[in-house]
Amino acid sequence: KKDALFIRTNASLGREVRLCHPEKSVHLVNQIIREFKTGTRDAAEFWLTLNDKMIYIRYFPVFNKSREYMGCMEVTQDITDIKKIEGEKRLL
Repeated sequence: KKDALFIRTNASLGREVRLCHPEKSVHLVNQIIREFKTGTRDAAEFWLTLNDKMIYIRYFPVFNKSREYMGCMEVTQDITDIKKIEGEKRLL
């Protein structure tokens, strides 16, 4: 998709999340996963600049009906324009 911030193929589904990150950050990934599994963390968020865009990245744990940890979901958003917002815009 042309608007995709990071290209993800179907092969990414079910892939060990540790394998999606540089070796130098694997210890942090492991800590986040431990906290997801124990319920001490319900989200992890990061932001970075990529090609002059401010990218907001969030990870959420995914559990089955029995509350067993199944993995995590990544959500990425280009927040470049959001950061420029000033004032208010209300529905009413």
